[in-house]
Amino acid sequence: MSKRALKKYLSDMDKDALEEQVIDLYERIAQVKTYYDFVFNPNEEKLVQEAKVKISNEYFPTRRKKPRKRRSVAQNYIKQFKTLGVDPKLLADVMLYNIEIAQTFTASYPMKQDSFYKSMYNSFQDALQFITYHHLLEDLSSRIEGILDQAESQEWINTHFFEELMDRFVD
Repeated sequence: MSKRALKKYLSDMDKDALEEQVIDLYERIAQVKTYYDFVFNPNEEKLVQEAKVKISNEYFPTRRKKPRKRRSVAQNYIKQFKTLGVDPKLLADVMLYNIEIAQTFTASYPMKQDSFYKSMYNSFQDALQFITYHHLLEDLSSRIEGILDQAESQEWINTHFFEELMDRFVD
């Protein structure tokens, strides 16, 4: 359905039917509920803390024994936060936290899968692009440098790619 057709459909509805349809969407579709909950009570700090807990639980689980280490969990939160329009500084915080918690994990349990390091590189690249676009580099440079230092000290297999990214975005 096009936006134009949707507008025509909505304009043909009376107020009560429109309200009923929005409430139905709110009850049925989780994204609609999340959107309206955010619009009417934009507690961004709480959302960020919840996301950080879920991300850290991927590496340091509290209810199960084995860590899952899924990058997709963090990526889903990042995507959702972008859609909701969360403050860029808070979103950048989540993006960097995702990498930092992974590095905390690999400090004790080195990874053997190349895909893990590639995934973290992609997360780092996305974070740097976002941070640069929103002019947050000055505020977050110490954390970014810390990520690079950890990659070097843990001898990540793609450390040189992290360094190249830093050179490209910082200069």
